Amino acid sequence: MFRLIAFKAVEDRERCEKFIEGHRQVLESIGVKKVTSANNDWMFNPDVIVVIVESSEDNMVYGGARIHKANEQYPLPMVEAIEDLDSSIKEVINKDLDAGTGEICGLWNSRKVTGLGIGAIFMSKACLALTPKLGLTSLYALFAPTTVKLGLEMGYEVLTEVGNNGTFYYPKLDLIATAMKLHDAVNLPKTSEEHRESIFEIRNNKRLLIKENYRGRDVSLEYTSYIE
Repeated sequence: MFRLIAFKAVEDRERCEKFIEGHRQVLESIGVKKVTSANNDWMFNPDVIVVIVESSEDNMVYGGARIHKANEQYPLPMVEAIEDLDSSIKEVINKDLDAGTGEICGLWNSRKVTGLGIGAIFMSKACLALTPKLGLTSLYALFAPTTVKLGLEMGYEVLTEVGNNGTFYYPKLDLIATAMKLHDAVNLPKTSEEHRESIFEIRNNKRLLIKENYRGRDVSLEYTSYIE
């Protein structure tokens, strides 16, 4: 059995370190030794929520994602990642600061769980379920080519005003990232009905046994939120 766990970064250093190590291994497996957005200062940021997939057998972390609220002390990882490529990203995000904005980033899953249906989709849903806890009305994210379709299903739209119609060569020259924005992270009007229903169920429960059929495979996850 796998567990989907949400917690504040500043409240669980051990799980944060497991997240960092797993993310590092995944990046290195695709030839990325270091990315700007992999800066680990987020562990000390009170405005970061971490979501992980953890094995109930050995407590190993097999995937994760983070939600960052934009604040003055810690720039969003997206800004740090691409402002040298397009400085306008900072201005674009700053327009949303007063209303409350943030970013979902650091999404990864181990190859050991590839195909099990417990990776990007479930972590993305949990992140969208938790955004109101940080007072966020909108969200930004950088998507790899393989996850842009998922981003659209989750309600994001391509941020065409930055980069090359929203795309950048990142985190290295032979990889492309697409900047996207979810304009209404509270009501999720553009999120597919299937995902939206699941997100609101997670949003309304601190503990939940999630059972879904993913591409013909029955998937079960024990969800626990430690976010007040």
